[in-house]
Amino acid sequence: MDEYSRFVDWDKMDSSLQSQDVKELTCLELPELKQLARQGYWAKNHSLRAKVYHKLLSNIPCRTVTPDANVYRDIVVKIVGKRSGSSLPLPEFVDDSLVPTYCLNAEGIGAVRKIILCIANQFPDISFCPALPSVVALLLHYSKDEAECFEQVCRILACNDPSKRLIDQTFLAFESSCMTFGDLANKYCQAAHKLMVAVSEDVLEVYSDWQRWLFGELPMVYIARVFDVLLVEGYKVLYRVALALLKFFRKVRAGQPMKSDSIQQDIRVFVRDIAKSVPPEKLLEKAFAVRLLSRKEIQLLQMANEKALQQKGITVKQKRQNVHLAVHAENFKSGIVSVKEMRDIWSWIPERFALCQPLLLFTTSEHGCSLSRFYSHSEGHEPTLLLIKTTAKEVCGAYLSTDWSERRRGGSTLSFFGTGECFVFRLKPEVERYEWVIIKHPELAKPGSETENHTSPSSSTLSSSSAPSHSSDHLSPFLSARHFKLPSQTASMFMAGSSECIIIGGGDGQALYIDADLNHGRTSHCNTFNNQPLCSESFQISLLEVWGFLDTMSG
Repeated sequence: MDEYSRFVDWDKMDSSLQSQDVKELTCLELPELKQLARQGYWAKNHSLRAKVYHKLLSNIPCRTVTPDANVYRDIVVKIVGKRSGSSLPLPEFVDDSLVPTYCLNAEGIGAVRKIILCIANQFPDISFCPALPSVVALLLHYSKDEAECFEQVCRILACNDPSKRLIDQTFLAFESSCMTFGDLANKYCQAAHKLMVAVSEDVLEVYSDWQRWLFGELPMVYIARVFDVLLVEGYKVLYRVALALLKFFRKVRAGQPMKSDSIQQDIRVFVRDIAKSVPPEKLLEKAFAVRLLSRKEIQLLQMANEKALQQKGITVKQKRQNVHLAVHAENFKSGIVSVKEMRDIWSWIPERFALCQPLLLFTTSEHGCSLSRFYSHSEGHEPTLLLIKTTAKEVCGAYLSTDWSERRRGGSTLSFFGTGECFVFRLKPEVERYEWVIIKHPELAKPGSETENHTSPSSSTLSSSSAPSHSSDHLSPFLSARHFKLPSQTASMFMAGSSECIIIGGGDGQALYIDADLNHGRTSHCNTFNNQPLCSESFQISLLEVWGFLDTMSG
């Protein structure tokens, strides 16, 4: 037995991991480490993995006073006393989360609770950390004793480099990560997201399980492979693997009836039994095939979600409001879409606005066909939703990220503004949504500096100014075009308006062009959204509505 076997039950663990030749890991350069972690280089030998974990964790930048193994030896008797480990109560901040036993023996199972209690004693600022039992249980397999495991987990928790954050430690961070995962699922797992919306009363509640799938339901061999990469690449890996799980769940369960009354329960069971359908290599392969946005862009989204939660006063655990009911049947009236259609649109919008209720700002049936009145009713609201019904009974529209007052920044020039959260869609005759081209094809743009794109406009009358909206705290907007080195300006022509027309999407055509009388419009393919025409290419408008987002929770 190697020195890291004290807490392992080898009847549960793959014993071949013991007998393989121990290799040393000499390389600590990030590019090569990433490759080795993804390939499972140190997954093949128990002792080697333990040594690699020790090396990687000792390199984490930590706050000056970080509890170590000696602290554990000093406090464990005082905190645990003579109670057996398995009978110890868990601190509230782990939120009744599963305490996985993985391949631990009886001593290891008891040690998990002892270590968690000592961590709670040393980290009074942790308020919510449901991933902790899994992390402690996993690292115990690769520790010589309890004190070493305690020290390694403390290094993860005391990391003082925000870019190397590994697990959430507050409810605000956890809840905003659930919203961020929901936003990513909406963009990168559209088929699975559509299924969630169809069968779930509250989609965000399903997505709030995303960390439980990883730190609770995934079998040992899988979470260890995920942890290998997490320690090298950071938090973004968790999103990747959870998205891959969602994709596999939808693929494996496609066309099958639900196994329980709850999609939440079905996904948990699927992840728990994943070995029946997906080997660890395939899971990681799928995870890294998801062409996610940059780490910086995901951090901006997470910060925007945190800010929205703070504004709503949601900073501690509380009963979740049912997001599905943001569109209430009894008080929603539109001349263009039904309650169900509006709920479908609501399932596409960013999570930080999903708790808001739709608020009718402008309708041609009441306010007349006037572009100036369109602006006066829409300005001051961000985001907005534009809905159009044609005289041929086609229905299309756009989600617009930015206040229409931004159009004035270009002076008399028709200028584009907005962010990559804008999207266009059609509902009738069939449903189709078109997002910013960069989301599906990130290879078209490398994450760039904060500088603007200076390519010349494609038309002498058009310029592109994707500057941030007037925000008091200067938080750069998520998916602001200036974060990307775009191939041309036409890739970021989100929205533009003048006294003569409004335009949504540009470059080799316009997704929507609407004239000053709000009477006639055109639609065609455009580079910004890479869309098909949203309805008949030239159309008459029967009814046009603009909806805002009413935040019923902000105090």
